[in-house]
Amino acid sequence: MRILYYDCFAGISGDMNLGAMIDLGVDAVYLETELQKLNIQGFHLNVTKDSRRGISGTKVQVIVENPDNEKHRHLRHVEEIINNSSLSDTVKTNALKIFKLIAEAEAKVHNIDIQKVHFHEVGALDSIADIVGAAICLDALKVQKVLSSPIQLGGGMVKCAHGIMPVPAPATALIVEHVPVKLGLVQHEATTPTGAAILVAMVDEFTEEFNFRITKTAYGIGHRDVSEVPNILRLFLSDTETSTSDVIEETAIILECNIDDMNPERYDFILEQLFKAGAADAWMEPVIMKKSRPANKLNVMCTAGKAAALKAIIFTHSTTIGLREYPVKKSMLARIEKIVETKFGKVSVKQSIYNGKLIRSKPEFDDCRAIAIRENINLEEVENEVLKNL
Repeated sequence: MRILYYDCFAGISGDMNLGAMIDLGVDAVYLETELQKLNIQGFHLNVTKDSRRGISGTKVQVIVENPDNEKHRHLRHVEEIINNSSLSDTVKTNALKIFKLIAEAEAKVHNIDIQKVHFHEVGALDSIADIVGAAICLDALKVQKVLSSPIQLGGGMVKCAHGIMPVPAPATALIVEHVPVKLGLVQHEATTPTGAAILVAMVDEFTEEFNFRITKTAYGIGHRDVSEVPNILRLFLSDTETSTSDVIEETAIILECNIDDMNPERYDFILEQLFKAGAADAWMEPVIMKKSRPANKLNVMCTAGKAAALKAIIFTHSTTIGLREYPVKKSMLARIEKIVETKFGKVSVKQSIYNGKLIRSKPEFDDCRAIAIRENINLEEVENEVLKNL
């Protein structure tokens, strides 16, 4: 299993994340080439080696070539840019998830509709590059699990577009609700809204426990250098070799509640929100309650780090006034992922192994769907072509 761990002891920003990803092994030329698929002009990456307090790493600057002429964008403009690009569906989905987190926070801070949020910061070219770049890099690493330490937010005051604000800035404070954070290590903004949104959107679990073997360490260098604490983001990569005869076991959390007084039309909405917030699985079961009343049981499986955020969604978007929570052990078949070359292009395939034998191969649905739409053919034809070329 490939695990990526964010060690955010000094916080995180979008450019620190890009620097750490490149330092970890993502090719800078590949990243720039993928960013060009956005079909927007006016920026490029400046990638250099740098150090903070004797620790060397990679520093990335998004150079906006004509900042005075840069457009201010709303969420719909950013969504159009990403959706109209030729980036993979996975990259599009993750980038839009990060943008939406920031937009929702800004909308709540200013008490306006999400589509009326003026992206004076997030809509800027450098933030678009940071966020879409984060999605590109994570996809390139092909990790199965993303972990993070508690997020160091910093302290003091920060200058925003609307004036001087306490750290964390209002939008950052909303984004990191329900995830572990720390305050006060430094007297400046250690974590930006972009950095916070990248973590909240992409991390499967926030934990300080190390129970994996580190195979590579990388450092992303920040632009600030005014503190004894090095302004860096550290990443750990773990490539754990799994015996093909073994079944992978993990601990998960189950949240469940019985619902008998809610409009069934809302079930799809709450399930959608749970998956967006990081649920590993979510489903409804028909049950019979007291006095023979028919009802439905909402079940959610997640990591311990996601439980608080998912509980908040259940209490906010369902009619339940209580829920049950308990740990379970998951047993999963060992998996390998490979890229298959077909006449339609490259497709990712997940293969399941049991007792040393390949028992199942499943083409990535998003890859097949994109090809089916592009070639105007049915999904079965695409899947058959992929399996034929295994």
